[in-house]
Amino acid sequence: MLILASQSPRRVELLNQLGVAFVQRSIDIDETPLPNEDPKAYVIRMATEKSQQGFHQQNADCWVLGADTTVVKDNQILGKPRNHADAQQTLSLLSNSEHQVYTAVAVTSAKRQKSILVETMVHFAPLTNSQIDWYWSTGEPQDKAGSYGIQGLGGQFVKKLMVATVQ
Repeated sequence: MLILASQSPRRVELLNQLGVAFVQRSIDIDETPLPNEDPKAYVIRMATEKSQQGFHQQNADCWVLGADTTVVKDNQILGKPRNHADAQQTLSLLSNSEHQVYTAVAVTSAKRQKSILVETMVHFAPLTNSQIDWYWSTGEPQDKAGSYGIQGLGGQFVKKLMVATVQ
């Protein structure tokens, strides 16, 4: 049995598109970065903690999938926006520049724990304040790391992508 240790609608959608049978579980962990924590280490730790906590909540032989995505600019983790002003600041920072998106996936079972990290280099087009205000008004950036979702309307801001498996 596969357990998805996430409330993310995007992760549910991905597993459904793959035709994978799973049970979804809500996992609540502290997602605060540790002092001086490297962004790559942070995203791997988040995915691993979600997977491990999900496994420890089960009473059955299963595999538990945990995942996390983090947007990073100049080695600074850009979390979900607290409000419109925070999103405006983040998207202005990303405008007409390159940043990294790290996604880690971790799987835990009774016999094994494995994780993988993927790095995506993303180059944004220049954004105007009007574009950022419009985007905020759509509601899409409000629960997204880095204040945007590439799989949605935020994808139109991307000029270039380059993906590499890191670990």
